[in-house]
Parts: sequence; structure tokens; C-alpha cells
Amino acid sequence: MASESSFDIVNKVDHQEVDNAVNQAAKEISQRFDFKNVDAGIKWSGESVDIQANTEERANAVLDVFKDKLVKRQISLKGLEADEPKLSGKIYKINATISAGITQENAKKISKLIRDEGPKGVKAQIQGDELRVSSKSRDDLQEVQALIKGQDYDFAVQFVNYR
Repeated sequence: MASESSFDIVNKVDHQEVDNAVNQAAKEISQRFDFKNVDAGIKWSGESVDIQANTEERANAVLDVFKDKLVKRQISLKGLEADEPKLSGKIYKINATISAGITQENAKKISKLIRDEGPKGVKAQIQGDELRVSSKSRDDLQEVQALIKGQDYDFAVQFVNYR
């Protein structure tokens, strides 16, 4: 009797890599000539990242540097949520957060896709902020992974615990 194979669909972010990206961005901003004397900076503020500069354009430029560092560290920008620059005194500030986990609504979208377009005999279960996909056939699971990778969701997905 063939046993069930499964994998989990998750949206996880390696916080150490995000921390490295923040530190690299801060270092680059402190060294770049175009950021001299503009009060530009980036730092952690609890679970979010605070970006600041003396003009709206400079604040957006700091955000671009941060995005570049995230991409180089293979962190999807789909999870990055940045506010518009807000004037606070003489400084423009941007608050950026990186979301993790798959919401119930998004998990239902993926589950419906698997039911409608995936191979027969593949089951999808929502478990908190992740989705467990199981089937007797490993080929079917690989087909489901290809199907999900082909979709353009507004959130990042990774496949883990393949067994």
C-alpha cells in the first residue's frame, strides 16, 4: 500500500536575512555621496522598519536601496508593505513591514485552485497560516507545485516539509 506524500505551502520570511538587509542598507546610505547631509536613515522599530530622510524623494530612494538589499537576499517584495512618506516635523518617514503567513482568504484561494485545476486525489487542508497538500502520488504533488508557481498571487509562497 502506497503511503501518503505531502508538503506544506507557507509564506515565511527569514528575519535574520531581513535584519542583514536593513544593516546593509544602513551602511550603504551612510557611505553614499547622494545621501550626505539629508538625515537619511533606516532602522528597526519593533517589528517594522523605519525609513527617514529630509525630502520625500530621498525617503523613497532609501526605500529603493532597502528593496534592492532584500532582493539580493532572495526575500520576496510581495511581503513588503511600505506606507507613503509622511512629514513628521522636518523629516519624511516611511514605515515598512514584512508580512508572513498565508491568510485564511488566500489559503482558500489556493485550496480552490488545487480542487478545480489540480490532479484528482490531491487534498488540501488549511492549518493555521499554512496549507498542507497531500496525495498518494508524488508526481501529482509536483504538478500542484508547478500549478501554484504558475499563478501570480500578491503574496509569496514557499514549499516546505516535502515528504
